[in-house]
Amino acid sequence: MKLSLNSFVVVALFAQFASARDTQIPLEWDKKVTWTEKYGPQSDQPFSGLLSFSHLPYTRCLENEATKFDIAVLGMPFDTGVSYRPGARFGPFAIRSGSRRQRATNGYTMSWGNSPFNQGVKILDCGDVPISPFDNALAVDQIEVAYSTLLDRPSAEGMGERDITRLISKDGIEHPRIVTLGGDHTIVWPILRSLHKVYGPISVIHFDAHLDTWEPKTRYPGQTTDQSRVTHGTFFYLAKEEGLISNQSIHAGIRCKLEGLADIENDESVGFQLVTADDIDDLGIPEIVRRIRQRVGDTPVYLSLDIDVIDPGLAPATGTPEPGGWTTRELKRILRGLVGLNFVGADIVEVAPAYDSADITGIAAADFVHDFLSLFLAEKPPSVGPPAYREEL
Repeated sequence: MKLSLNSFVVVALFAQFASARDTQIPLEWDKKVTWTEKYGPQSDQPFSGLLSFSHLPYTRCLENEATKFDIAVLGMPFDTGVSYRPGARFGPFAIRSGSRRQRATNGYTMSWGNSPFNQGVKILDCGDVPISPFDNALAVDQIEVAYSTLLDRPSAEGMGERDITRLISKDGIEHPRIVTLGGDHTIVWPILRSLHKVYGPISVIHFDAHLDTWEPKTRYPGQTTDQSRVTHGTFFYLAKEEGLISNQSIHAGIRCKLEGLADIENDESVGFQLVTADDIDDLGIPEIVRRIRQRVGDTPVYLSLDIDVIDPGLAPATGTPEPGGWTTRELKRILRGLVGLNFVGADIVEVAPAYDSADITGIAAADFVHDFLSLFLAEKPPSVGPPAYREEL
């Protein structure tokens, strides 16, 4: 039988590969050997394993009452308060999926100059709150009870001098912090109820394309039932009615269409100042940071980030997209400028993965959550960050 030159080359390459393989990793087909003996502990690849945020330990914290933590990542899959495109109930899944390449062993970032996972605090993924998709009144109560359950739990390790929750809480006790994965923005109303029980009125730093302070009867005329008042565009108005927020709150990234100046006047009455999306060009990032810091001062601060603050060209998977938003890089720089404020919690909301492309929105959202963790734990502005922030502080 004659073999062509190409056949000889294929045979030679196969023999070379087989020889190298056998030399490096013996097959040992005739010998019993366990996985651990040969390869060590079973670890996950970035694309494998159970789905938790950044491969953190995953615990159903609501039912495991003995579980303690300093920071919890908590999913709230709720989207029946939206006014346009639904789908944010799948947001917690998308954000966790977007975090797969992140993990405790490689959490260091040059922009922060540290890793949030090696700061001596316990960070857990506490799973999702089982929220009703059929009854919004029930859902709001479930969110409030779940958040309060975890907020009232004793911290695990404690953050030492870095922790401000003990100093500013009503009871003088150190409370854990919760990073919430939404879900539509309605979830913030019951969250603020929970936080108010511990800290009193809260100042909100609100990154969003929309005001979310609309008076229900004005914004949605004819829809005046108690339940119809609760939407992802009215929850701050409801929070103000209940005295949950201070008069030192601020929006950033606003660019939505309005009915007129009356919307701005109503927004001010709810307690907000605003920074528009265009201000990043006219004022610059350092001035935006200065205005946010000056507005909230040393009050208890809650950070709420609607993913639609980012331009839909970079984060398309959201319920109410608005052109002309900020870039992920711009917002990340602003977040680094907020180090040292009295943060008592944070969320990222309105990620609706059905509208995503190549998971880019989920990946961006997961990266912002990583920034939240660093923001909670940093004691001073990043030494390798933009010098304008360090001079400002």
